[in-house]
Amino acid sequence: MGFVENLVLVFVAGFVTALATGLGAIPFFFFDSISDRGNVVLWGLSSGIMVSASVFGLIEEGLAEGGPAEILAGMAVGVVLVVVAHNVITNAEVDPREYGEADFKKLLLILGVLTVHSFPEGVAVGVSFADLNLGTGPQFLGFTIPVLAIFMTVAISIHNVPEGTAISIPLRAMGVSEWKMVWWAVFSSLPQPVGAVIAFAFVRLARDFLPLGFGFAAGAMIYLVLTEFIPEALEHGEGLPNGGKLELLGGVAIGVSIMLPLAFI
Repeated sequence: MGFVENLVLVFVAGFVTALATGLGAIPFFFFDSISDRGNVVLWGLSSGIMVSASVFGLIEEGLAEGGPAEILAGMAVGVVLVVVAHNVITNAEVDPREYGEADFKKLLLILGVLTVHSFPEGVAVGVSFADLNLGTGPQFLGFTIPVLAIFMTVAISIHNVPEGTAISIPLRAMGVSEWKMVWWAVFSSLPQPVGAVIAFAFVRLARDFLPLGFGFAAGAMIYLVLTEFIPEALEHGEGLPNGGKLELLGGVAIGVSIMLPLAFI
């Protein structure tokens, strides 16, 4: 197989992982309204999923490729990204149409950070295809696919489903329709096939930057949870007993319990 055909296969693998994110919005097709208590739990669920994905997924993968200093440097840059993006979006003139302006700016920030976070995962997919057509692994459509590439594509696809749910929760709270939630969930992962192709084409260089990339994504996501998701949950819980803190902790615990088993896949 030629180089172009190889790139197409890697792109398709990355696109499969992106499509899996859209599955996370499917539960929202089955209920219409959400109470304040339910909203607090869902924001907590989203927070638990994102922090777990950062700690047990991105940071763990980064440490497997590099040292703590690289991860911490990447995380610091990720935090700066969220701060700068927040300031830019807050001061930007936007047309929110049917959404409140504040909600629309929060939506832009959340989607922006989650879209950026998916790029390193795509890079990981591309790197896993480094030994494509070198004679080891199963045959598929004339390609000899490395076992690591199959594992990485499946693992990231599975991880992306609850991340799609995490993305859909704030969208649901803002009144976004179900199919739009599916679209935005998939959109947030579209950098994955792009990152996969770039990483496969420059696999040696991409592998060197993986620790920074994973740390960058983790820092951005954790900071977003602390500064946007949890305050939003507590705002919804103001009228509940204990300010909704028990519901928030319960949602976080559920999110962590969902993601913990995926750390061993």
